[in-house]
Amino acid sequence: MRIGVNVPNFGPGTNPDQLARWAKTVEGLGFDLLMVSDHVAITSDVARQYPAPFYEPFTTLAWLAGITTEIKLGTTVLIVPYRHPLLTARMAANLHQISGGRLILGVGVGWAREEFEALGVPFERRGALTEQHLLTMRAAWADEADYRSGQIPLWMGGHSEAAMRRAVRLGTAWHPLRFTMPWYRDALDRLKAISAELDRPVPELVPRIVLRLTEKPIDHPERRAGEGTLDQILDDIEQLRVLGADTVLLDPYNSDPNETLRPEVAWQALATVAAHRA
Repeated sequence: MRIGVNVPNFGPGTNPDQLARWAKTVEGLGFDLLMVSDHVAITSDVARQYPAPFYEPFTTLAWLAGITTEIKLGTTVLIVPYRHPLLTARMAANLHQISGGRLILGVGVGWAREEFEALGVPFERRGALTEQHLLTMRAAWADEADYRSGQIPLWMGGHSEAAMRRAVRLGTAWHPLRFTMPWYRDALDRLKAISAELDRPVPELVPRIVLRLTEKPIDHPERRAGEGTLDQILDDIEQLRVLGADTVLLDPYNSDPNETLRPEVAWQALATVAAHRA
C-alpha cells in the first residue's frame, strides 16, 4: 500500500518557502505521494474554509516537481469544470512530462456555488460538465502526439452515488474524502452493486482520511478514520488495506487556517505515522 499526504497550499502561513519545506519533509519521511487542493476564485464560501493565499495546483506542483525526485505529485481534487478541458489536458500532460511521469490527477465536480458564479460556470451542470471534460481530456491525450506523456492516473473524488457511478462508468479510481469507517464499508457495498449493475469493474480504491493524532483513544461512534491514538490510526490504515485500498492519503489539516502558521505539528504527526508504517 502507498501512503500519501495532502499538503495545504492555502492559508495565512503558506508561502513558497513553506511549500518547499512541506515537500522536502513529506518526501524525506518516505511517503509515496504529495497532493494539493484546487480553487481559482477565493470567494467568500471558499475563504471560510480555505483562505488566501491559495496557490494554484498546476503551477505549485510544477515547482515542487523541481525540488523533489521520486515522490508522486497530484491534486485532491482538481475542480474539472473550472478550466477548458484542452487547457487542463495540456497542463496535466506537460506536468506529467516535466516531473518524469509522477502526476496523479484527482478530480471532482466542485461545491462552491459562489466560485462557480464568479467563473461563469453553471453550478447545476457541474456533474455533466465534469464527465464531458474528462472524456475530452482523454481524447486529447490519446490523439495528439504533443499531449502524449504516458497514462495519467485519474481519481474520481466524492462521496455521492453520482461520484461512484462516474468512477465506475469512466473507469477511474474512486477517491472518497474524510469519512468514518462504518460509512466506508457501506459505501463499498454500494460501489460493488453499482459496478455489477453497470457490468463494469470495481474501481481502484484510493481514500483520503484525516490525520489527527491524540494521546487518548477516541471512542465516539462518529470518529473519522485517521483520528485518535497512533494505534487507532494504524488500525484504520490496515483496515483500509484489507478492504482493498491501493493508496491512502493522509490529510493533516483540521479546518483551522492558523494551523498553516505552525506546520511542525502536522510534520510531527506524519513522522510518527511514518516511523510505524508497515
